[in-house]
Amino acid sequence: MTSTANPDYWSLLGIRPDSDAAQLKRAFRREARRWHPDLNGNDPVAEERFKLVNEAYAVLNDPRRRDAWQRGGAVVEADDNPFTTGFPDFEDYLDVIFGRRERREDPAAESEPEPDVMPWQASDGEAATERPVAAPAPPPPVLAVEDLESVVELTPDQALLGTQVELTLGDGTLIQLDTPPFAGDGWRLRLEGVAPGGRDHFLQLRVITEEGLRVDGLRVHYKLELFPPDAALGCAVDVPTLDGPVTLQVPPGSSSGRLLRLRGRGLSMDEQLGDQLVEVVVVIPSDLGEDERALYRRLQELAVESEIQ
Repeated sequence: MTSTANPDYWSLLGIRPDSDAAQLKRAFRREARRWHPDLNGNDPVAEERFKLVNEAYAVLNDPRRRDAWQRGGAVVEADDNPFTTGFPDFEDYLDVIFGRRERREDPAAESEPEPDVMPWQASDGEAATERPVAAPAPPPPVLAVEDLESVVELTPDQALLGTQVELTLGDGTLIQLDTPPFAGDGWRLRLEGVAPGGRDHFLQLRVITEEGLRVDGLRVHYKLELFPPDAALGCAVDVPTLDGPVTLQVPPGSSSGRLLRLRGRGLSMDEQLGDQLVEVVVVIPSDLGEDERALYRRLQELAVESEIQ
């Protein structure tokens, strides 16, 4: 796919250009929930993806803006922007987009509970009374059917730009689909009702290089394993990147889970440039010698003494 100033909104939402309004709304709700910052720990990548999803729906849902986009011209900007004061709560955001707020706040819109009795038609000469309605019979048990899943390996560029994937199901059915752009390792794409028996088939995307670099959109992740002395005292270590190894200075006192940022070492799209995040993982050797055990015992004693003082 050739990158342009305007992204492919259909692929961004994972639907076809001939999708109707209902399919468009369902796709938007799915992608908005997936990328809402509240549900992604305020990840900057998720924030940018969420903005793109909102932009895609705003354009495709407006005939005038969609026509301008499809003709390759400048997209007409929306009159309002829900992100001017930050990201609203997900449910509040859907209320704004779909216009449900007034209906939800109107008490008259709430449905009344159904009565548990109904009038019974009496025969001639007999007074009409109310007879309880019999509870409906429980539905028959449903057998759990296991969904199918396949792993699809993509290169970083394929994940970023989107690519066509061919999949052969167990019954010999050949399926072709386009992966969405800005995809990442661990994404699961749902193919609804394509498997035998009407089951769903899932595609799990795997975007990991031989060096252990995990790609997610423009961002690259890498887990750096360090022994306790290196993490405690700091060290210089070579770290792989998409453009080759670089030397990273690990600060002293780095615990497991600490993230170190290599700016501009991620993927790029147009004028966007991602970073690489290096996560520190402190590992303990399983075959400690007696001298090493003695040092750890001494460290434990010092920690206890510092707590007492």
